[in-house]
Amino acid sequence: MSEEKIPKSDEEWREKLNPAEYEIARCGGTERAFTGRYWDTKTPGIYECVGCGQNLFDSKTKYDSGSGWPSYYEPISENAVKETRDVSHGMVRIEVVCGRCESHLGHVFPDGPPPTGLRYCINSASLNLQET
Repeated sequence: MSEEKIPKSDEEWREKLNPAEYEIARCGGTERAFTGRYWDTKTPGIYECVGCGQNLFDSKTKYDSGSGWPSYYEPISENAVKETRDVSHGMVRIEVVCGRCESHLGHVFPDGPPPTGLRYCINSASLNLQET
């Protein structure tokens, strides 16, 4: 995993991503529950950032949270994601972004399973699955 940041203009992001990916990854949007391509996928592999290809989550940490979004109990590495305080929509949450290109991924909540007790609730549109 590279620590190198990805400097792209807004126009370059729009060219790289489809409209739904752009709205979610670059504008902090959220797809509707139970609609994303990976919410119920059980295929083994590594989930990468749609923006830069950085490895984010291993399918071995994916579980069915019942939320309608892909959920993981931990990222693939300590630097894969960054967490920031999000006070939008009248709520206080922890936003999760790609540690490399800062694309919006979703949020993390303290109601997940062992061993971490965390639920990384991630938008499918922010991910690409590399099957193993």
